[in-house]
Amino acid sequence: MAPVVALGVAVWLAPGVDAQRGGAQGPAPTARAAAPIDISGYWVSLVTDDWRWRMITPPKGDYLYLPLNAAGRQAADTWDPAKDEAAGEQCKGYGAPSILHLPGRLHITWEDEATLKLEADAGTQTRVFHFGAPQPQAAGRNWQGYSIAQWEVDGGGRGRAAAARARHGSLKTVTTRLRPGYFRKNGVPYSANAVLTEYFTTLTDGGIDYLVVTNFLEDPQYLAQRYVRSVQFKRQPDAKGWNPTPCSAR
Repeated sequence: MAPVVALGVAVWLAPGVDAQRGGAQGPAPTARAAAPIDISGYWVSLVTDDWRWRMITPPKGDYLYLPLNAAGRQAADTWDPAKDEAAGEQCKGYGAPSILHLPGRLHITWEDEATLKLEADAGTQTRVFHFGAPQPQAAGRNWQGYSIAQWEVDGGGRGRAAAARARHGSLKTVTTRLRPGYFRKNGVPYSANAVLTEYFTTLTDGGIDYLVVTNFLEDPQYLAQRYVRSVQFKRQPDAKGWNPTPCSAR
């Protein structure tokens, strides 16, 4: 049995670029060079909870423990996978708010010094995390939205000296511009105005690396309050088991 990872809510301070007092300020490190943790590589999901909602598609109307408002419940009660298939929207349950909760594997790589790419074999989906100022965005929305990223370093202090001393931290991402979809595959909805905030962090237990992702979904259209949940992954040494599959509405 894989260990269940239990994390409390922590606050991390982002490293600044303050020059040391009396010293010259050089160029800021790239996002890749400044990373306090390494989340690159292959990871496999650990389904340690919510098995009945993650390993199989729940029946219509099963939205137990979800903070849906009346509009959210009404929308979930109209779920029709055949209609989604006919409309070419089989991927509605594979958007950013739901993709990491589906069983499968991740492959995380640096696209360049300021861009992380996360590929999921479930639904053959790709997410991109942009460090720095937002870039001009193309018109329209997509399942994975547009994600702004920043590193947050554990412990107090700011500046390069604090960043150099840091031994751990997390990746914070904020995703907007989402195409409306489902955060549970049985039609539990999120709207185009939803905002997804995620924290990716790592820990090692018994020589095994784990990736823990905690996300906060806010959507006044369908949620009565912010929905918080977390998932865990175990590092894999290579691509063994990597199996991209198409989206399924059922």
